[in-house]
Amino acid sequence: MTKIKITRRAFAGLAAAASFSLGLPVLAQDLSGVTLKVGDQVGEQRARLEAAGLLDDLPYKIEWSVYPAAVNLHEALKAGAIDVGMSADSPAVSAIAGGSKIRIAAAFNNGGLGTSIIVPKDSLIQTLADLKGKTISPTTRGSVAHYLTLGTLKQAGIDQKDVKLAFLTPADASAAFQSESIDAWAIWGIYKARSIGVLGARELFDGQGVNTGNIVYAVTEPALADPAKVKALQDYLARIDKSYQWARDNKEAFLTFYEGFTKQDRATVEPLYPEQTAYQPRAIDDEFVAGLQQVFDTWVQAGVLTGSLKLGDYVYRDLPRLAQN
Repeated sequence: MTKIKITRRAFAGLAAAASFSLGLPVLAQDLSGVTLKVGDQVGEQRARLEAAGLLDDLPYKIEWSVYPAAVNLHEALKAGAIDVGMSADSPAVSAIAGGSKIRIAAAFNNGGLGTSIIVPKDSLIQTLADLKGKTISPTTRGSVAHYLTLGTLKQAGIDQKDVKLAFLTPADASAAFQSESIDAWAIWGIYKARSIGVLGARELFDGQGVNTGNIVYAVTEPALADPAKVKALQDYLARIDKSYQWARDNKEAFLTFYEGFTKQDRATVEPLYPEQTAYQPRAIDDEFVAGLQQVFDTWVQAGVLTGSLKLGDYVYRDLPRLAQN
């Protein structure tokens, strides 16, 4: 009878994979000395984890840094100021093309919801075709909103030369939108919620069919080279997954939290419930990599990026896959 020897490292890997199939990380080692430096756009990840009670028993420390947009978060990743940060896939691809030494280690998908094109409540713009000749802010260059803007113009049959693109930070774009110095704004999340709630903005296009719906977790190479930080990262991602499940299982509690977080009333935040809570883990597989490659190719075709890039070289496939709920 042939004996199969399983090394301690192999056994640990099998245990981790089995545990993640249940959505539960294995933390066999002491992580009390580990500090995971997490970049958080507008503080939403931390706030949702806290609302769900998922930061109460951390076996490691988290050092949080808050950024107003993905471009700022990716600047921090490139500088090594944080270990991990979440963004849409398009700004992550832009950051990689810009030389950032990161790997995409995990992803969630909500079916393409979240980023929209909005117009002022009294705008004469009623259809996508009406955007021709108008000034649109895609928010920051290389952002998910920029990606949506390019896809929307293509869908409407409008050449980029036939619109004016005004690249602005979310705060500056908000001010420009409020003063109506821009005609339309491609935007996401709480910025969209506040514009609709406070200014009565109209959603012209919800992005379905253009948005990929992917959010990705980019991690620096030094963090991935540290086994203890990788273990903490596994646990952190499992908690993120559980926070979305909490939101789906506890709609009223989530909406109460989101009202407070966005400083909007229930009528404003409730329509955002599907897009904010639909995220499910997706595999870092060949199909996912092909989607990243398509994002890069879209940037190149639009003249935003140049050259060639093999996105498969910038993913990290060694984290056990989170179980889909």
